[in-house]
Amino acid sequence: MELQKMNGHAVDDGFDGVEGLAEQEEFLPHKGGAKKDVRFTDFEGKTSFGMSVFNLSNAIMGSGILGLAFAMSNTGIILFVILLIFIAVLSAYSIHLLLRSAGVVGIRAYEQLGNRAFGHPGKMLAACIITVHNIGAMSSYLFIVKSELPLVIQAFLSKHENTGEWFLNGNYLIIIVSASIILPLALMRQLGYLGYTSGFSLTCMVFFLISVIYKKFNIPCPLNEEHGNMTFDDIHHDVNGTDDFCDAKMATVNSQTAYTIPILAFAFVCHPEVLPIYTELRDATKKRMQNVANISIMAMFVMYLLTALFGYLTFYGAVESELLHTYSKVDPLDNLVLCVRLAVLVAVTLTVPVVLFPIRRAVLQIFFPDKPFRWVIHIIIAVGLIIVVNLLVIFVPSIRDIFGLIGATSAPSLIFILPGIFYIRIVPSEQEPFLSRPKIQATCFAAVGFIFMVMSLSFIIIDWVSGEARSGGGH
Repeated sequence: MELQKMNGHAVDDGFDGVEGLAEQEEFLPHKGGAKKDVRFTDFEGKTSFGMSVFNLSNAIMGSGILGLAFAMSNTGIILFVILLIFIAVLSAYSIHLLLRSAGVVGIRAYEQLGNRAFGHPGKMLAACIITVHNIGAMSSYLFIVKSELPLVIQAFLSKHENTGEWFLNGNYLIIIVSASIILPLALMRQLGYLGYTSGFSLTCMVFFLISVIYKKFNIPCPLNEEHGNMTFDDIHHDVNGTDDFCDAKMATVNSQTAYTIPILAFAFVCHPEVLPIYTELRDATKKRMQNVANISIMAMFVMYLLTALFGYLTFYGAVESELLHTYSKVDPLDNLVLCVRLAVLVAVTLTVPVVLFPIRRAVLQIFFPDKPFRWVIHIIIAVGLIIVVNLLVIFVPSIRDIFGLIGATSAPSLIFILPGIFYIRIVPSEQEPFLSRPKIQATCFAAVGFIFMVMSLSFIIIDWVSGEARSGGGH
């Protein structure tokens, strides 16, 4: 087949017939000479490097940050740091595999990589996993809105308890937030436009981190009755059932440790957004996009580590699976915690539209693969997705269930399994034989993801079953 150099990569002109050609034209800006002969689409290098970092960082950072202190309490500090480094490095490597695969065949769409690797079944598999994962991510963000926004309104009204008014009902509030804020942003045609809201969202999370560090030095251990409605001892026995809760553990294992790897994996998944952001990156090359990914992952690694460490050293074994809820045990009307809640609410609300973009692309690939852009379809898919996610959030009992289940299934698929097997199938054997070091690494990488998935799911199911047994069949 004839090869053409494009964006610094070899691009196979003959892939996937008409559909592949359409993908090539849509996603690869023409760089044939100094003058651009044809402008294929608006998705040509409009987003700056900085905005791309904001968007990818925002896609990485989300509700997962609220579960990391809980994860550290169930692994200990040293084991947590080792696992965090491990997941961050592997996440960066999997992005390398994705970009390498995309560069070989001239495709910048996750679903089309699946199509190139395994035909239509591969395309459907990738689209379905992206859809499931991002719906889970959106659900977790809106779950935070559902649980935190009533507490914020309650604090503004100086109420110590929820008195049952409609504006203190989380189910009504997520519907209002979805319709008034998330939907208008989700209707934007290009992801690059969300760089400004992503930057503001990240600023809110930096404020959250600073507040967590500050609170570490202002909350005593153990708590006494003067510091809240519940003693630290009560909180701890509810969570872990042991007494040494003011000692930082370096390494520990308990029944909740099974959730740690899924929570960490969930916290680093940004892979469905990588290729759309690559598509819109100005002067896009594999190296430039890899730098975007590395900077984003490093920044989020630092935020995650500091948030987990100081959150854990504030509450030790008594930290809950959603960190902000633990602060409300201290003082429900604390002004700083109120501001932090607002900041986190703004951050996760502004992240939802970024996460919705890859789901809409996956739905388009499944149902309208050859259709040109149409606003009617664009809007209907966005509205439908938001309605589905709202229904899920209204009926799902716990955010930990979302972190655990999604983190144990789709997260390993997107970080480990799919990038590995796509790389093995797509990179031609003339360039890299199957027994070459890069392909052996990719094979091991996919195998590790599969092992993680099976182990995490097994531990979580065992924990659910044992929890049901302990509670006599109740939740």
